[in-house]
Amino acid sequence: MTSTARVHRLAVIRGDGIGPEVIDASLEVLGAAQSAFGFRAELTQISAGARHYLATGELWTPALQAQLRNHDAILFGAMGDPAVAPGILERGFILEMRRSFQQAVNLRPVKLYPGVTTPIAGLTPERCDIVIVRENTEGSYVGRGSTVHAGTPHAVAVQESVNTRMGVERVVEFAFRLAERRGGTLTLCHKKNILIEAGTLWQSTVDDVSARFPAVPVDYVHVDALCFYLPTTPERFNVIVTDNLFGDIITDLGAAIQGGLGVAASANLNLDGSGPSMFEAIHGSAPDIAGRGWANPIGAVLSTAMCLAHLGETDAARAIEAAAVHILAQLPAMAGPAMGLSTEELGREIARLVQSGAPVPVVPGHSVMDDLAALRRADELAAPADGTGSRPAACNLEQSRPRSSVDRAPAF
Repeated sequence: MTSTARVHRLAVIRGDGIGPEVIDASLEVLGAAQSAFGFRAELTQISAGARHYLATGELWTPALQAQLRNHDAILFGAMGDPAVAPGILERGFILEMRRSFQQAVNLRPVKLYPGVTTPIAGLTPERCDIVIVRENTEGSYVGRGSTVHAGTPHAVAVQESVNTRMGVERVVEFAFRLAERRGGTLTLCHKKNILIEAGTLWQSTVDDVSARFPAVPVDYVHVDALCFYLPTTPERFNVIVTDNLFGDIITDLGAAIQGGLGVAASANLNLDGSGPSMFEAIHGSAPDIAGRGWANPIGAVLSTAMCLAHLGETDAARAIEAAAVHILAQLPAMAGPAMGLSTEELGREIARLVQSGAPVPVVPGHSVMDDLAALRRADELAAPADGTGSRPAACNLEQSRPRSSVDRAPAF
């Protein structure tokens, strides 16, 4: 590789449980892509997670924030362990990272790939090709609330949900741009008949922003109704935009529809160039299967592909997606020993296909890799020519709900 190779600085947070296993598989695929497509990834391994916290008492620190800010993107495994009480790592690290780097959009594709078994009878890939745009720094995840008379029969708990016009509008505008590129409808998901104040803010923002995107059809669905329509008629949706809590819930449902948590990828995107974006599979740390080689790394591999697309390595991202989907279709099961290949073996097989350049079928339908790359290019063209800002404004990615650190379901 020559000295003129494109260089991307990536921070790697392997984390806990199956996080290191799926990250290691992803890094093997990343290494193959570097060889095949002529770029170079400079990796910085970051110590963080349950073990680090128990040894040092450290979660999110100013020094770590400064170190991570010097990178182009972050690859994240999983975080959580039974030895750490639920909520400490989620609130003290993951939510702090999203807020500190203004990772305003959690982008989660819900795409049924060919050959993947879904629990929805009769569902075919052409009917399920959706991207969910979740607000990632506000709503019920701001961590505001209080309890009085705790531990008594008179206890009163108040949990706040904070929605700002700025926070909502930047996410809604991103969703409109994505829907415009994909040529589909933008659907707002909320509960505006009950959550009047927040729902009115979201709806009025969508109405205002839609004037700038006259070619994009707009729809609205209550969140409870969406939980019915998403598995039964997913073809109704193209781009869904929603708040933090609702997005956390419906993307888990989406993962089940597309074949399971192991195949679901995400991005937590910084939209203004002020900090790095973060990419992760949506599953949790699954400590009960850690070290057994039973974790499906496809979600982490596809998240790495999304990272490369975000950084402009579109050909590499497409190749990784195609290779991963080709291998995925051959698996007899989506997780556990029934997959027939271990976590490490799956990473090695995908890497082999990427590095060899062997022909594999093109992934049908829309590719979020193309979407991320196109929006990034548009942002670069629109960026100021005077060099202001640490990096061009670009796409940005993923997020979650506080859950037990031993929960195998998606990372919040």
